[in-house]
Amino acid sequence: MKLMTKARLKSPWVLHFDTGSCNGCDIEILAALTPKFDAERFGIVNIGDPKQADILLITGPANHRNKTVLKNLYDQMPEPKLVMAIGECACSGAIFHNCPNTLGGVDKVVPVDVYVPGCAARPEQIVDGVVLALQKLAEKSEQLEKKEKKGE
Repeated sequence: MKLMTKARLKSPWVLHFDTGSCNGCDIEILAALTPKFDAERFGIVNIGDPKQADILLITGPANHRNKTVLKNLYDQMPEPKLVMAIGECACSGAIFHNCPNTLGGVDKVVPVDVYVPGCAARPEQIVDGVVLALQKLAEKSEQLEKKEKKGE
């Protein structure tokens, strides 16, 4: 992975939003932050402010009640930003697929960059997803810098 030059990419801030999961994936996300799996070694910091977040980490399926809030959180994040869908529900809707109150995966509401499947997604998978997300975030940052230099 190429060395990141921006300070914020050295320590990306993550906003976690649960759209109505069973909380299995949420528990595994917390496990990924424990010393055993130590996702924080990659500089990840969990925060609660979308205006300072680099990565939006979503668990649970998209539904009619949360689609506006989810879209608003995404829109408040500064560029470059990245979305991770954690667990089968966030990826596809899983057991809630085709339910009348569910839209399906969160990609029906916001663009998803990294999918981490599983029910519940294991901490090892989440850490692998974080590593992939950091690579994609670095690529998006480089693209944004190129656009800024061109004056777009």
